[in-house]
Amino acid sequence: MGVISALGLDRNEFWQALVRGQSGIGPILADVGPVADMGMNQVRFKNGAAVTGYNPENYFPRKTQSFMDRFAQFSVIAAREAVTAAGIEWTDELRDGSAVITGSCMGGRFTDEIGYWELFHHGRHRVHPLTIPLGMSNAGASHISMEFGLHGPAYTFSTACSSSAHAIGNAFWMVRSGAAPLAIAGGSEAPLFLGGLKAWEAMRVVSPDTCRPFSANRSGMILGEGAAMMVLEPLDRALARGVKPLAEIVGFGMSADACHITQPSAEGASRAIRLALKDGGIAPEQVDYINAHGTATEANDRMEAAAIRAVFGSHADALPVSSTKSMHGHTLGAAGAIEAAAAVLAIQNSILPPTMNFTEPDPLCQLDVVPNQSRPGDVEVALSESFAFGGLNAVLAFRKWR
Repeated sequence: MGVISALGLDRNEFWQALVRGQSGIGPILADVGPVADMGMNQVRFKNGAAVTGYNPENYFPRKTQSFMDRFAQFSVIAAREAVTAAGIEWTDELRDGSAVITGSCMGGRFTDEIGYWELFHHGRHRVHPLTIPLGMSNAGASHISMEFGLHGPAYTFSTACSSSAHAIGNAFWMVRSGAAPLAIAGGSEAPLFLGGLKAWEAMRVVSPDTCRPFSANRSGMILGEGAAMMVLEPLDRALARGVKPLAEIVGFGMSADACHITQPSAEGASRAIRLALKDGGIAPEQVDYINAHGTATEANDRMEAAAIRAVFGSHADALPVSSTKSMHGHTLGAAGAIEAAAAVLAIQNSILPPTMNFTEPDPLCQLDVVPNQSRPGDVEVALSESFAFGGLNAVLAFRKWR
C-alpha cells in the first residue's frame, strides 16, 4: 500500500499518526493551493485536513507537473509507494494485463476552479490550454498507467464517497477471477478549493471546529484530501518472489439504497455488509474490527450504528468500531481507500486506531468506538465501510495473512 494524507506523506507516517491519535485537522492554509487568493475568507468554516509539507517538485519534474492536477499527483505518489513496497518485477506480459482502477468523486476540480476564477473574477477570456486533461476524473488512473507502462484495463469510479471502495472491490474481483494478473487500485481527492468548500457549506454538514464521529455533540464532517493505493495480486504470485502480504482481501459487497439522494438507509448499508461477509465466507461473529464510514453527521452515524446492529446483533456489543475521519478528515472519493489502508494496518499491527475527539455517547450510536486512544487488539478479520450520497454502499473485508 501507499498513502499520502493529512497525517503524513507516506504509509508509515499515516499509521504512526493514527496510533498516536494525532489530528491532521487545522486551518486550511495557503500552501494547499490557490484558495487563499480566491476568497477563502468567504467560507464560514475554516478547518480542513490538508496534506501539509507537500512540495510537488520533490516528486515530479516541472514539465510533468504541468500535466497533473493535485489529485492526480497524489494518485501517482501513493501508487509509487505501493508498487515499491510490493517489490513488483515488471515483465512485458505483466504490464500487458495489469489493471489500474481508481476512484475519485471530484477529479481535477482544483484546475477547473482556477479557470473559473480567471474567467469570472479577473475577466480573462482564456483558461489554461490543458484544463480538460488536468480536470478529468480519470487522470489519476491514466497517469498511474503511464508511470508503470501498464496496458491492461484502466478506469475510474465516481460514486461519491464510495468511489475508491468500489475501485478496490472491483479490482479484487478482477484479480480473483483471472481477468487481470495484478491490479493497482485505490483513490485520490483534492477538494479544498473555494467552489467546493462553498458547496459543502451550503449543505450545512461541515463542522465549525472538528470531527467528532458518533459523539452526542458532533457538529458535522471535516473535509480532507489525500490518496491511498493498493497492489492486489494472487497470493501465490506474491509468495513466489518472497514478498509478505500485508493482508488478504477476501470479500466485497455493494448495494444501492434506491430511496433518497442524500439521506442514508440502514437497510441499504446492512445489505452491503452482509454481501461482503457472504463473498468472503465470513460469519458475523468472526469480524474483529470495523473501520466505519463515520462522517460525524447526525444522519450517517445513526444510520451506520443501526446497520451494524442489524447485521451483527449481540456481537456488536463486543465489536470495536472506529472512524479515522476524526484524524484525516473526510476525503470523499479517496475515503474508502484511505480507510481500507487503516483497516489493513490494524490487522497487520494488532492495534485498533481510535475515534478521536469523542466526548459523550449518542444513545442512538451504542457502539464501542475505541474512544480517543488506540488499543491493542488481535484483528483476524476487519471491514472497511463506505456509504455515499446517492445511496451507493461499498464494504471491503480483509483477513490477517498467517
